[in-house]
Amino acid sequence: MSTGAPVGERATVGRGRLRASGQGAGAASMVLALGFLVVLAVIYSALFAGREGHFPGTYEWASVVDAALPLVFAGLAQAVVVLTGGLDLSIGGMMDITNAVVAIEMRPSAGSMLLWSLVALAIGAAGGLMNGLLVSRGRMPPILVTLASLSIFQGIAVRVLSQPGGTVPGAYTNVLTDPSAPWGLIWIAVAVAAWLIFRRTRLGVNVLAVGNDPLASRSRGVNVDSAILRTYMLSGCLAATAGMFLAATSTSGDPTSGDAFTLTSIAAVVVGGLSLAGGRGSPIGVVAAALALTVLVNVLFFANVSPLYVDLYEGLFLIAAVLLASVLGRIWKGRDVGHQ
Repeated sequence: MSTGAPVGERATVGRGRLRASGQGAGAASMVLALGFLVVLAVIYSALFAGREGHFPGTYEWASVVDAALPLVFAGLAQAVVVLTGGLDLSIGGMMDITNAVVAIEMRPSAGSMLLWSLVALAIGAAGGLMNGLLVSRGRMPPILVTLASLSIFQGIAVRVLSQPGGTVPGAYTNVLTDPSAPWGLIWIAVAVAAWLIFRRTRLGVNVLAVGNDPLASRSRGVNVDSAILRTYMLSGCLAATAGMFLAATSTSGDPTSGDAFTLTSIAAVVVGGLSLAGGRGSPIGVVAAALALTVLVNVLFFANVSPLYVDLYEGLFLIAAVLLASVLGRIWKGRDVGHQ
């Protein structure tokens, strides 16, 4: 005669413990991303002071934050897809398109800046819709779909702007990335607040549910296909936003300048503590990771590291961050097991 709980109840409890453990490890990874940011900021400040004779001031820190904004929004675009268990390799291509469109079409009037910002977001939503339909309705692997759409988006960007050029209105740059004012921090605060609100919406709950277990989510009445479709559309809008910030920081257009953000967005997601299997982690960690990766570039510059080796050191940092997060996760899970 069995004296324990029913099998179904034991399974439910087991899944709950696993989810709690995963959430705890994700929280630890987010704290780790914040720790990386603090450590790198201290190193940057020391190196800056050693060269310039004073610590970085408001202008320097505002410039760092502004430089991080394209990666912040590219990382968020990647994060919402990763939370569903997918991966979006087309983010850099979408940034190419919106960067090019803004640079050649936007004029220095409030109406034009608003209009073409909305057009850029619409382009991002359309690109995300295409990816989402192929993944959710076409049942195609996200990696293959978004790799193909990356090439499509890059081709469109070159068609729109065949070579670097165009001009972004100064007023537009001042609103998005003016280093004399804390606009960068305001936009980051808006992004974090939007995530906290999104997390409590039906779509936000469904996204995490789908990432944890799509079959169980479907059996509980979640429209998995709709959740995935809308997530890719949201990712496209965020990638378009990243492209607009990239145009604002560079003050001109370049049909290839967004390409590097495809891989760095994945790096921000990994360092930020999101599980590539989906369902666990917080984009707040991704924001911290994006800032940390940007500060790392400044650290390498003031450490007189040759630009030829920047990618090498960034790769080493990423590997070290992932290994440390993995070790921390194992420790956290071991602690949870010990308490059970």
